[in-house]
Amino acid sequence: MELKQLKYLLSVSELGSFSKAAVVLSVAQPVLSRHIRSLEEELGVELLHRTGRGIVVSDAGKVVVDHARSLMASIGAVSA
Repeated sequence: MELKQLKYLLSVSELGSFSKAAVVLSVAQPVLSRHIRSLEEELGVELLHRTGRGIVVSDAGKVVVDHARSLMASIGAVSA
């Protein structure tokens, strides 16, 4: 697990869209998707449910997002 993956997960979960997060993060959407998929594979759970209208954070995803927010805040990587 990399901090970059957690940052990407936070952006996607907050914006509700891979494409919006990709623009904000200045990365290609396929790259962003690969990082999230890699994190899901590493953790063995689906973090985001992909729908035609965007994404919904899964129950497991909510736990990881909460921990990621705490971690990022503790290292000063996320502004409040």
